Amino acid sequence: MNSLRLEGVAKSFGGIEAVAALSLEIGRGRITGLIGPNGAGKTTIVNMISGLMAPSAGRITLGEHEITGEPLNRVARRGVSRTFQNVRLLREATVLDNIVVGSHRHERTSLLANSLGFPAVWRERRAFRERAQQLLERFELTELAATPAGGLSYGHQRLVEIMRALAMAPDFLLLDEPAAGMNEVEARRLGLLVRGLAQEGIGVLLIEHNMRFVMEFCEMIYVIDSGRLIAEGTAAEISNDATVIKAYLGG
Repeated sequence: MNSLRLEGVAKSFGGIEAVAALSLEIGRGRITGLIGPNGAGKTTIVNMISGLMAPSAGRITLGEHEITGEPLNRVARRGVSRTFQNVRLLREATVLDNIVVGSHRHERTSLLANSLGFPAVWRERRAFRERAQQLLERFELTELAATPAGGLSYGHQRLVEIMRALAMAPDFLLLDEPAAGMNEVEARRLGLLVRGLAQEGIGVLLIEHNMRFVMEFCEMIYVIDSGRLIAEGTAAEISNDATVIKAYLGG
């Protein structure tokens, strides 16, 4: 499973085309950027990849498997995890418990076993909590483990959502504006963490408006405008592309 591919993918809403015949590839072990103006269709693309909505046309493949139109839970079990543009956490639950929720992909014990409290259930739950603790250590946020997620700053809530996505141990991670609400120091620290994930073999799709973040950390960048691909290339190629400058970067 070396790549996640979109081939001629399109999405229409009531006759209005939000994404048009888009093709792109997300390789494992690297960070791929997806940028464009507000309303360009970026989140719609992530929604189609993750199974939140089905494409109107085209196909999505994960390695040799076609996942076009598969539901969210099945796509997740295949190894695709995501964050959302608007943070979606259990606000009253602790940070640790929010992260543990992401481990559902690896749940092996049955509903009956959970109801009866079999030893295997407790071993599984302990393993999930240990995984969550490891992620908190990696993100240097262990002191927040017992804090209700709703009481965190917006930037920290973003990090918790990323850790929850990582609790699934995904092969591909889709990040929708992960640096929103962060200052430049926090954003660069996050970028280094994401780079580390890619170096471990995870394929990352990054949607982000922080262009310094995108240009520093993305190896390949796709640019869309009004749902259409207008450019693709390295950071250097994109930053010097006249079409991109006109449509998005300004000046």
